[in-house]
Amino acid sequence: MANIHEISAGHLTLDKVWEILRGNYKLKLGDDSRKRIVRCREYLDNKIATSETPIYGVTTGFGSLYNISIGEDQLSRLQINLMMSHACGIGNRVPNEIVKLMILLKIQSLSYGYSACKLDTVERLIDFFNNDIYPVVYMQGSVGASGDLVPLAHLCLPLVGLGEVEYQGKLMSGAELMQMMGWEPIKLASKEGLALLNGTQNMGAFCCWSIIQATKLSNWADYIASMSLDAYDGRIEPFYHAVHAVRPHQGQLDTAEHISHILEGSELIRQAKKHVQDPYSFRCIPQVHGAVKDTVRYVQQVTDVEINATTDNPTVVPDEDLIISAGNFHGEPIALPMDFLAIAMSELANISERRTYKLVSGTRGLPSFLVANPGVNSGFMIPQYTAASIVSQSKTLCMPSSADSIPTSQGQEDHVSMGANAGTKLYNVILNTERVLAIELFNAAQALEFRRPLKSSPIVEKLFEDYRKVVPFIDKDTVMYPYIAKSVEFLRTEKLP
Repeated sequence: MANIHEISAGHLTLDKVWEILRGNYKLKLGDDSRKRIVRCREYLDNKIATSETPIYGVTTGFGSLYNISIGEDQLSRLQINLMMSHACGIGNRVPNEIVKLMILLKIQSLSYGYSACKLDTVERLIDFFNNDIYPVVYMQGSVGASGDLVPLAHLCLPLVGLGEVEYQGKLMSGAELMQMMGWEPIKLASKEGLALLNGTQNMGAFCCWSIIQATKLSNWADYIASMSLDAYDGRIEPFYHAVHAVRPHQGQLDTAEHISHILEGSELIRQAKKHVQDPYSFRCIPQVHGAVKDTVRYVQQVTDVEINATTDNPTVVPDEDLIISAGNFHGEPIALPMDFLAIAMSELANISERRTYKLVSGTRGLPSFLVANPGVNSGFMIPQYTAASIVSQSKTLCMPSSADSIPTSQGQEDHVSMGANAGTKLYNVILNTERVLAIELFNAAQALEFRRPLKSSPIVEKLFEDYRKVVPFIDKDTVMYPYIAKSVEFLRTEKLP
């Protein structure tokens, strides 16, 4: 039996989103959501039939064409034209996992009954999700207001038999999919194209994915830094609670406590030290890793609001007899936090690379570049170069996308968030941070072996033992890149001790 998640107006948490995605859940509409969707659609149909007042995007054109009225016989054509004309994406494909997140978030947003989508349209989106049908969506093209028009156009074109999808590992047209599945293309009613294309689900999906990965990598960073600290013969005093009680940022407190726990029982940490201080990349782990934790926590709070919101335009509110053209599609509320999170994750990689540099520096009794015979062997000289290159790239990606705005639609849309660019940049920074932490682990495990027979803590030694099952000790020069790749895969698949 497949796991089933019922779409409802109940609060959708980020943890639940990830559980649905990774647990191969199927979706179904709850009765309340069905009633909300049908009621809103019926309300709009009645409003169109009885009102002479133009309704933006429903009986008018879009953007700067808002003042052009559309005849009743062309309302459906207007929606199809909108979808076709807005599918202008380019660049790399959005990964399937994020595309599936986009579909889930779009379904959730439409289910509240403020968008006036037809029931069969929402149900077809659920069919896409449940059958692992991935519309081909491109990374570039959205300015993040009027929502994610371009990527959402690509996401939804297959509903009407257009665009492209990946299904069962094969690329095919939307028309071919319809034929294979025995489906008829959805016939869009008034406002539906706008409901599907308006919204922040592309930005929201990148943000959700990034927060989940950032939380995981932040946790990994503490374990890897603990191994590095012991391998570097570092001191434990900077992690004492008394230090952080007088500057009680929550992330700082949590990090100091976490690393103290990880290193409990270490022979290396207890041995007498000749040095009275460690470099900042070791001594300031609680302050830097802690600030990252606090940033992740803040961005998660913002995203929690966003994924439980209706973000298309106009907003249709049957209970108050209102159809309001406003700006819930604007990505600024998550564009700014995504830029913030990119900076935080870049810093997590930055301090990680500095620890790697210290491990290969030939100090604290460790051999130069972590090989027994440096000179003939370059050892771990170049993995640090690679980490430095990646960190430098992430720094260049930290220019805030949300600091920019280029007017569109003849100036009607004169301030945009560039939140989609913030999302794709954040995605790349997350991947970069994972790679840099993997390189630190590669170095830390190598360095730890030069401290034998003394051992680290049981937790660190368990991590070391698991890692050694996939990456060996390097005693002489060898081709290194496969071990770096295995280290990255280890972080992705290994459960923390």
